[in-house]
Parts: sequence; C-alpha cells; structure tokens
Amino acid sequence: MKEKRNISYRFMLLLIIAIFSLSVISMNTKESEIVTNSNTVSNQKIGWGIKRNDNHEQPDVGSKNKKVLEENKGICLGNKEKKNIYLTFDEGYEAGYTPQLLNTLKENQVKATFFITAHFVNTQPDLVQQMIDEGHIIGNHTVNHKSMPELTEEKIKTEVMDLHQVINEKFNYEMKYIRPPKGEYSERTLQETNQLGYTTVMWSFAYEDWNEDKQPDEESAKKKVLDNLHNGEIMLLHGNSRTNTNILDSVIKEAKNMGYEFKSLDEFEQ
Repeated sequence: MKEKRNISYRFMLLLIIAIFSLSVISMNTKESEIVTNSNTVSNQKIGWGIKRNDNHEQPDVGSKNKKVLEENKGICLGNKEKKNIYLTFDEGYEAGYTPQLLNTLKENQVKATFFITAHFVNTQPDLVQQMIDEGHIIGNHTVNHKSMPELTEEKIKTEVMDLHQVINEKFNYEMKYIRPPKGEYSERTLQETNQLGYTTVMWSFAYEDWNEDKQPDEESAKKKVLDNLHNGEIMLLHGNSRTNTNILDSVIKEAKNMGYEFKSLDEFEQ
C-alpha cells in the first residue's frame, strides 16, 4: 500500500511539473513569435542613452549599443575631426512653438530634420509643408509613437509605412530617416526598418526639454547645450519646448562663433 502511495505521489509530482512547463512555454510564446519573425535575430530592447562630457569631446554613447546601431546602418555620431552639427527635432505634436523655430532656422540659414508622428501631420499639414518648402528634412517618428521592440514585424511595418504613405500622398515627399519612439530599438527592429528603406538616426546630445510643465531655465539650458557642443554632433531638441524656442537663435549664433557648422543629415559624414 505504501508503494502504491509513492507511485501516486511521483505521478502527481510529474504532472505538476509538466503543467508548469507548459505554462512557461505559453507565457513566452508571444515574445518568441516576435523574434522568430526575423530569423531569430535578437529582440533585446536597447534604450538609447548618452554620458555627456561637458568639455566639447564626443560623448560616450555606449560601445555595444553603437556597434549594434552602426552594423545595421544607423547613425548617432559624425566625424570626430570635423566641427559639424546635425540639428534634429522630435515633433510628436504641436505646442505652438514650431512657427518661431522655423523662423529662427530661416534667419540663421540652418537646415534641420523634424521627426514627426501621424498626429503632427494630421493636425499641422501647413507646418509640414513649410518645413519641406524651406529645405528641411521630414523624418519618420511612426504613427503612434510606440516602442518598436514590443511590436510584431507586421505592426512595425504598419506604424512606419502608413505614415510614409500619408507624407508621400499629401506632400509628394519620400521620407528616408527614422527615429525610434522613446529611443528604443533592437537588432530585429533595426533590420526591419532597414528593409523598409529607412536609416535609423539616434543622437549624441539631448537634455530634459520635453516636459511642458517643467521647462528648464533658459540660461542654464543654453549653457548645457553650448558646453556639450562637439564634432559630429547629432543634436536632439523637442519642438514642444518653450525654452528651446527662446534660446535657439543665440545657441546657433554662438555655436557658429565657436567654429561649428550646421549641416543637413543628407550631408552626414561618418
């Protein structure tokens, strides 16, 4: 009788282990499906970040992250020997500052790149047209600004190409640069956006300028931007920032006085 109870106990234990194993497999199915859609390329999420130097030297962007980015034809830093700056803006929505930003850029003869979402183009088509007419680059920031490593291959295609199609149809403009929402990507998502014809553009300078309710002090913000100017810089500013709008003119003028030249991403030098 004791032996039968032992057999029954072992059977129940094996059954519990089997059920647990099936549960783990089930929980991981969604993630594995996302990965296997791209031949098991890594879908480990990379959150872009930089370590500023405040001494006009190129910052530390993380050697591993930079390697993954550049192996997939992305860019984040230009030639370290040339005093070039590539000015970019992220524009998820319009907060009333873009017209002044565009006027400042025009007055200073600077061409920038504006990474926009579907919300921006749907609500501000005249501003998008002005950007194009004045020689700026329009970049893809996806339809809904979702973290791409969390999306399937098909959903990434929709997020990127639906916006691409709208811009093409409304403005006869072909976008070719993309900035991953939230600064998050993976080897898989880089490969998938490459296949859609896009170059991923990260950055080598950014600061906390996006919170409209907590805008940085203008003098300290200007000092931070100027102290961190460096060769080959891809500068990220947010277009919904009152502070950026007010300091942009003096930042451009002082950067030029320091010998820096503002260039378009189409002129990017590695």
